[in-house]
Parts: sequence; structure tokens; C-alpha cells
Amino acid sequence: MPDARAAADLDGGVAMYVRTIYMTGDPALADKTLEGLKAESVALLSGQAGYRGFSIFSDRQLGKILLGSWWDTAQHERDSYAALRDQRQELLAVFGGTITVDSWEAAVARRGDAPPGAGFRLVRIGFDPAGVDRLVNAVETTAIPGLEAIDGFVGGALLIDRTRGIGSVGAIFRDRAALDASRGPQAQLRSRASEAGGARVLGLEEFDVELLDRPHLNL
Repeated sequence: MPDARAAADLDGGVAMYVRTIYMTGDPALADKTLEGLKAESVALLSGQAGYRGFSIFSDRQLGKILLGSWWDTAQHERDSYAALRDQRQELLAVFGGTITVDSWEAAVARRGDAPPGAGFRLVRIGFDPAGVDRLVNAVETTAIPGLEAIDGFVGGALLIDRTRGIGSVGAIFRDRAALDASRGPQAQLRSRASEAGGARVLGLEEFDVELLDRPHLNL
């Protein structure tokens, strides 16, 4: 995990760090799992130092849930993970599947808000760690302006692990209709931005937005 000095500035000049939890499980248990997460997660996380936001995304049909919590420093991200270990295990055990936890640097972000039922597209990428500045510049100058020109776009972010040379670009659209309509335009944009940034596309996923907590939209 890089320290705060390595992080690129976000909106307002504030660097942030993100912990993601990616779960797969029985689709029949998705509703129960999501109910518990939506009822308890924000209260638990917001009580921790450095909390800056939380997201829940789901693919109920396939049995996938993605969680993302935002923090003002890498240390606060690590501390919160340790402090909430027992509560987290209890909430996630309901799904009874696989769990992958990752820590990221939020290198670029436009943090908008959207209601439940909005759509989220996640593009997983690989890149040469030596070329990370090229990637960040391409997202700032090509990907984000291009996304902002697509109808329904409300926010997005580039999350990276500089050491491993992996990351993701996430984009939120105001509803599923806007997400569906954006597939063609974003595919063309993704091709241009990947070439400009020296990134390899490793995966493409879509989710429903279940919850967005944005206590600091000015960041």
C-alpha cells in the first residue's frame, strides 16, 4: 500500500484510499446479505477515523456483491479494517461464498451521487508500474472528460495498486437505462484511453447500485 505522499490529488486536492471487498455466493442469499449490509455498514464505518464514503454494488442474478469504503489516509484504511474484523465477518458470513479484499490508491476521482437502482460499470486493468503517470494522465485527460460527455454519467474513479500494476476504472450512471445506452460510447472511449494510458483491459463487469454514502462530495 503506497503512503499518502504517493497519491495523486483528487477533486479539491485531497488524496484518498479505497478498500474493496468482492464477494461471490449463492444468488438466493444475496437479498438477505444486502439487507444486513445496508442496515449496518454505514453506521459501523462512519464511526472510524478518516471515513470518507461507502458504496454497495450488486449483481443479484449471478451472486456478486462489491463493497467500497473510502478513507483519507492509508493508515486509517488499515486501522478500520482491523477494528471492524468481527462485525465484518458476521455480516459477510451470510453470503457463504468467496471473499477478496484489496486496498487501492484513488488516483483520479469524480465522486457524484445517485439513487439506488443506478448502474455501475467496472473495468479491470493492468499496466506497467513504471508507466503509472501515463495512465493517470490518460484517465484525467481522456477517460473522465469522455465519460462526462456521455448522458447519465454521475461519477467515476481510477483505483490503482502501483506495486502490482493493476487497477480499475469505475463509472456510475443515473439509472440502468443510461448504463445500457452508454455501452457503445464507453467502449469507444475505453479503446482510446487504454491506448493513451498503456493499459490492458482485464475484465468488464456491470452492477446495480445498492447504496452510495457520500458524506464529503466536495472532496
